[in-house]
Amino acid sequence: MSGTVSEVAVAVATVLSCLGTLGLLHAHSRGWSPDPRTLFRAGALAVLLFANLTPVGSSDTASYAAYGRIAALGGDPYVTTPAQLGGAYAHLVGDAWRNSPSVYGPVATWWQAAAAFVGGNQPWLTIWVLMLANAAAFLAAGFLLMRMADDPVRAALLWGANPLLIGVLVGGGHLDTVVAVLAVCVVALARGATGRRRDLTVGGLVGLACGIKISAALLGVGVLWLLLRRGDWRRAADVVGAAALMLAVLYGIYGLHALDPLTKASHMVSRPSFWAVFEDFAAAVIGSGAAAASVSVLWPVLMLGLALVLHRHVPTGAPAVVTVPFVLSFAWIIAAPWSMPWYAAVACALAALFCPVRLSRLLMVATAGLALVHNSGGHGW
Repeated sequence: MSGTVSEVAVAVATVLSCLGTLGLLHAHSRGWSPDPRTLFRAGALAVLLFANLTPVGSSDTASYAAYGRIAALGGDPYVTTPAQLGGAYAHLVGDAWRNSPSVYGPVATWWQAAAAFVGGNQPWLTIWVLMLANAAAFLAAGFLLMRMADDPVRAALLWGANPLLIGVLVGGGHLDTVVAVLAVCVVALARGATGRRRDLTVGGLVGLACGIKISAALLGVGVLWLLLRRGDWRRAADVVGAAALMLAVLYGIYGLHALDPLTKASHMVSRPSFWAVFEDFAAAVIGSGAAAASVSVLWPVLMLGLALVLHRHVPTGAPAVVTVPFVLSFAWIIAAPWSMPWYAAVACALAALFCPVRLSRLLMVATAGLALVHNSGGHGW
């Protein structure tokens, strides 16, 4: 399809998916309580369908495939760019990322390299493997959430059978799905019986998730908040130590230069966004350097303020290990200068465990809004 046609098609699908999700949640709040296993099966069929279609919403999967191909050939994706790789892989990568090294962690690189090893010199096969693996991760998260949630129907509606989330995460093939699976595992372990081995495992999983995308550190904040509020300093030290050791091992394999692309990307501002408007206005008044510095200082403050506001609407008695990373993740996708709809994966997974209807609806609307603003229809940005 042409860019215009595909963008309109994806935009219409996003709106309808959001309305459908809100309708399902509203019906459940009014007493509708279907068999959650039926919902999971219906969602699984949709997931399998999307996993076998061309990725839509962004060109990220092409970037994944290119970085994986670089790694599979023995190169360093934190130095080598898709443009330098050349060939059919580079041709598929969006213009904005063709000359950029990987901003993903070592675990993501190995995930991508495994797919590229299967795909070889055929990028379509590498992308297909990535899509199938991502679909499997999505279904695994949905299964775990249904087993863990007090309300399995709500868990199924917010994740496994959520048409908006299936379109964004599975249809786009994004790595955030894998981070969400690890987030669910962290919560499951942190809510269970205590023990040093369990704390070390929790920290290791947080470090592993950060080895995919560094934003997973918000999970660790939730665990630490719970432990420090209880005065469990030793357990908190175990979690931090295990997470730090895991990250040191992961990044030690490539070297600290693997953090360079991430550091540069942290100053990026997505367009369109209110931060882009602020930065343009501030640049005209105080200069581009000072404007960029202002954004870097202001957005974390805004995020924390939003998190506090959201936390006031959290049900009393909800476990902090779930609610704290939830409100931080939710506030992050709203306040961060660079925010995409698939960044809502962790917030949606955690919401499935406790979230009231009002916050659930707000999260879905925010996700759909980001999907509409950052809709490439599968073409490069």
